[in-house]
Amino acid sequence: MSQAPNFTEVDPGLRVLMGPGPSDVSPKVLRAMAAPCIGHLDPYFLTKMDETQTMLRYLFETEHALTMPISGTGSAGMETCLVNLIEPGDKVMVCVNGVFGARMADIVERLGGELIRLDFPWGRAVAPETVLKKAKKAGPDLICVVHAETSTGAVSSLSDLSQAAGEVGALFVVDCVTSLGGMPVGIDANKVDAAYSGTQKCLSCPPGLSPVTLSSRALDKLNRRKQKVVSWYLDLTMLGSYWGAERKYHHTAPINMIFALHQALRDICTEGLETRFERHRLHHKALVAAMEGMGLSMVVPENERLPMLNTVYIPQGADDLGVRKALLNQYGIEIGGGLGDLAGKVWRVGLMGSSANRRNLTLFITALKSILEQQGVKIKPGALGAMNNIYDQ
Repeated sequence: MSQAPNFTEVDPGLRVLMGPGPSDVSPKVLRAMAAPCIGHLDPYFLTKMDETQTMLRYLFETEHALTMPISGTGSAGMETCLVNLIEPGDKVMVCVNGVFGARMADIVERLGGELIRLDFPWGRAVAPETVLKKAKKAGPDLICVVHAETSTGAVSSLSDLSQAAGEVGALFVVDCVTSLGGMPVGIDANKVDAAYSGTQKCLSCPPGLSPVTLSSRALDKLNRRKQKVVSWYLDLTMLGSYWGAERKYHHTAPINMIFALHQALRDICTEGLETRFERHRLHHKALVAAMEGMGLSMVVPENERLPMLNTVYIPQGADDLGVRKALLNQYGIEIGGGLGDLAGKVWRVGLMGSSANRRNLTLFITALKSILEQQGVKIKPGALGAMNNIYDQ
């Protein structure tokens, strides 16, 4: 190449992120991310690592010693938990009610585990009674479930599923990528043995880290492995030494991403968990009221809905991609389309972290109503009134 490429600088413009993730990131988190880069064994950074772990335990609602962010997105957290806890021949029950349960099942098979796949309808919670019945027959070593299925907007009961896992003596592994920071996960109260999340959802931090936490029972299984963990990079026997007191070098941590996570966690601690959970519940109720006020229908039954990820059926006559393009190009609003079985049938509207506020929701409802009317879709006039009634109660 004789001439150097000449591209424009990075400047995507402002967006209102109301899709399935990432969510809006506060200026304070962005400033923390832009702090001067220092060494990954610098004493200042080591202090921030300790503080990050302490705040993650608060967020996970756990006392688990092995609680830390994995250098990678939420899928890296999924692989971390599974590659460390599964050996060839282990019986692993995976509850699948959407895309991300299916992803766990895929990883189990890649690891040589004996997959026991339980499929449930998309848009519905995992049924604990079915899990218990199957588990009593199969005797799994692990039971894996997605707490908040991002592809459908359905939430499953951790307490009931934990009880099923406990009755058969299985380790309980939970995907809480979308739920952590937006609703209770209660890792210790629900006797969760391994859990993972992502920074880009309700934590309102850029994507790039995956918080994980493992119980003493999970660590015992890890320490009794007959074979090495198949992933060197995600091997918790080594990562635990880096994040533990030894500070034994493993890899160069993404220093500035951890600074950003540290600030995002500080914001969560300042707001308080229950206040934060209630904020997500409030805006979810307002969104549902607005959707139904427009004449649109929600996918998930009321008692199984996630507050932070809302799936709504696309109304007859609406152009799925056309609506989403108009929202982005005319208003700077991002929402998500359907995945898998729900592709082309639903929109996924996120209310996560910093994105969950009345201003964003008002803008979205106003914009969506205008776009649908331009496409000739018949819309009821009561959306904003129904939404405001929730806020004014």
